[in-house]
Amino acid sequence: MRRFALPAAALIGVLLLSACGKDSTDGGRPVPVGGGDSGTTASTTPTAEPSRTSSAPTQPATTAKPTAPAAKQVIVQPGNFASNPAVQGLVTSYPLYFQALVTKDDTILKKQFPSFFYADVSQAILDAQRNGWVMKPPGSVVVVGARSTPDNTVAVQTCRSQTTQYWDPKSRTWTVVAPKGSPEVIEMIKTGLGWMPYRLATSKGVNCAGVRYPA
Repeated sequence: MRRFALPAAALIGVLLLSACGKDSTDGGRPVPVGGGDSGTTASTTPTAEPSRTSSAPTQPATTAKPTAPAAKQVIVQPGNFASNPAVQGLVTSYPLYFQALVTKDDTILKKQFPSFFYADVSQAILDAQRNGWVMKPPGSVVVVGARSTPDNTVAVQTCRSQTTQYWDPKSRTWTVVAPKGSPEVIEMIKTGLGWMPYRLATSKGVNCAGVRYPA
């Protein structure tokens, strides 16, 4: 029995050494929290947050609202005399004259028109200021004739609609009653600025009975 004790003891020692070697290999490494793979390490660098887009609706681009063209205060119809340079000058300058009548301000006439014409028409404007008369545009002016004069002017014959006359709010009547229009002859003269109204002339012989006015 004694000769078998040493081999048994040696066998037990071999088994113990084998077990210890296995434990030192597997049990020495730390196990990650949560039971994950021991080869994976958590990154401590914070990740950037995804960019956020505004959820507010974008406002559409605003555009200026188109404005309607200003209505004409007076319409000057040249008729069969549209090719006459003096008539063309009247068509261009008459709206300024009519504007002075409507606003009852003769400043533009004093600055831009010949002095004779200013003297002929300014009194009517002063009367309108003093009496509270008003103009009711739009007015109409129709050219019915044009002839040269010995003074190197061109007398342009026109017919003016009723609305080119002043209205008296107090008496509720027109200052000049002319349901078929009233004649007006303006002598035009050529200046450095073109053909301009020079002075008023007699309207004798101008008939407006059959004239049709555009406004």
